[in-house]
Amino acid sequence: MPKKTLLLIIGFVFLWNSGFIGAEYGLPYTGPFTLMFWRYLILTFVMLAYLLIRGRFRVIEWATAAPNMLVGFLAHGVWLSCVLLALEQDVPAGIVALVVALQPLATGAFSGLAVGEPTPLYRWLGLIIGFAGVAFTVLFRMDFSEPASVFGYLIPLGSVIAITIASLIQRRMEVKKGERRLPVDLSLFYQSGATALAMVLPALLVEGFYLRPETPFIYTMAWLILAVSLGAYALMWLLIQRMDATRVASLFYLGPPVTMLMAWITFGDTLRGTDVVGLLVVLVGVLLTQSKLKAGFKSIPAED
Repeated sequence: MPKKTLLLIIGFVFLWNSGFIGAEYGLPYTGPFTLMFWRYLILTFVMLAYLLIRGRFRVIEWATAAPNMLVGFLAHGVWLSCVLLALEQDVPAGIVALVVALQPLATGAFSGLAVGEPTPLYRWLGLIIGFAGVAFTVLFRMDFSEPASVFGYLIPLGSVIAITIASLIQRRMEVKKGERRLPVDLSLFYQSGATALAMVLPALLVEGFYLRPETPFIYTMAWLILAVSLGAYALMWLLIQRMDATRVASLFYLGPPVTMLMAWITFGDTLRGTDVVGLLVVLVGVLLTQSKLKAGFKSIPAED
């Protein structure tokens, strides 16, 4: 693996998963939808200023804007809303990250159909092993006597569905090299704008734009905007340009141990024995998914 790609992976995994910690820091000061609204409204203006200064801003036709805005709504709006709602239900940040790590299985299942990239059998095996590790950990965390507990642990599945669809749409635009593909910075502007617009009604109707703009919240928002929304998402799309959709998606399996470590340092969250076992199983799945084994395995061809 090229060193530049490895550095992109390390940076992405760290920044992406710091978003779980930042979100948990911000929720005591506002509601999930209001946090999302202000985060992406500010990000939209930051991107607009950057594009104007660099002379890269341009108004694009709806046929091109629509898929990019859809990617933003799914990858930012739906994905993060489900994460925040789960955290609000007191689901630990590390477990939310673990549930979200189911995305690679979904991406692997539909990548061939949507993008035309066949998934080798050894990679399917790695994805299934990773899924087993996630399921093992989550099932031991659920309190089946409390419907609210079960519901809270299922909310992040919405994130899985949303980011999977967004990744496949983005990857398809990369592979097809058509007119709808935009530079990362311009695409992020339209994506963040679409997310801010989508959050207006739920923030107003559900939360009344409730907000306590205290210093910790301001610092948290700065990190979420600059490090996560700008840094992590830019790295993700750069990786999608270099790697097929399934291998990029499998990087989400590395999120749970990183997030759990961060949550332990910042919030004192404790690991259970079943968490450790699940993480080790997930690690086996990641290593197999990212490997380059060829002998003895055939690819599953994409359908025409």
